Amino acid sequence: MTVRVAVDAMGGDRAPEEIVAGALAAASDDVTPILFGPREMLAPLAEGLEIVHADQVVAMDEKPSDAVREKRESSLFLACRAVGRGEAEAVVAAGNTGATLAAGLIEIRRLPDVHRPAIAVPIPALDGPSILVDAGANADARPEHLVQFAHMGAVFAEEILGIERPEVRLLSIGEEAEKGNQLTLEAHELLAASDLRFAGNAESHDLLAGAADVVVCDGFTGNVALKVSEGVFEFIMLLLKHELKASLQTKAGAMLTRPAFQKFKERLDYAEYGGAPLLGIKGVAVICHGRSNAKAIRNAIAVARTYCLGEVNGRIEAQLGAAIVASRDGHR
Repeated sequence: MTVRVAVDAMGGDRAPEEIVAGALAAASDDVTPILFGPREMLAPLAEGLEIVHADQVVAMDEKPSDAVREKRESSLFLACRAVGRGEAEAVVAAGNTGATLAAGLIEIRRLPDVHRPAIAVPIPALDGPSILVDAGANADARPEHLVQFAHMGAVFAEEILGIERPEVRLLSIGEEAEKGNQLTLEAHELLAASDLRFAGNAESHDLLAGAADVVVCDGFTGNVALKVSEGVFEFIMLLLKHELKASLQTKAGAMLTRPAFQKFKERLDYAEYGGAPLLGIKGVAVICHGRSNAKAIRNAIAVARTYCLGEVNGRIEAQLGAAIVASRDGHR
């Protein structure tokens, strides 16, 4: 099967050069990237790739509501529309996250039984990445939404990360079941009654230690946790560079530890993970960091390919359907 991936070539801080370079690197016998953006700008960069012309571009700082009203023929919306119409299996976008969410909901639409799509972000941990869901799609959520996020995250962890029956925890301010706000207290009760492998609450300081295979929260909390983690990673890198250059002795030590330092950097580099899938829509959408380089885009396209070939959406539909039936039977 050849996976066709619609790429918003104009989204992100480094567009279009890095986006196009990543698409070119990802092209293969079983992956066909399709670029969306101004043909005259993309053609010199993208020899051999299909280009779908789009005059409009959604800016990084543009309000999603303005993009919905005024930019429906933009590269972002046209790329999502291609997925909605079956002209591509997946979309990859590194631009305005809010506008990408809006375009995905309008042009691709939700899977049956999904109340709210959610962003699933891999968080680096000692024994492999954890999945944080939701990482920003839903600033406000209800307890039943968090249960759906957990089901979708568990399917993603099984099919993409190869984790059999992943452990799920709920992000809260304490490990005890009675700690948290009303949302987490009610979500804890619902998760405990589900057929998920729910192991209780997790605190934010456990995220980077691998608190669970899937960590669930509302989008506001998840996005704050994600941004704090990114800030910590960047601070550690800057601090290490500063200290390693502080004296001749540390410079010599830096030469000896360079391989370990490089591996450390790779484990924390968002480009290694490519992007974050938007779980719960009919097609496949991978949302990339705004600073994505060619490597990140190439890896994001690889994530989209794996997601498609793993038939994750079919598994999500089946699991949510089974959960709804189980919930109804439990209330009889």
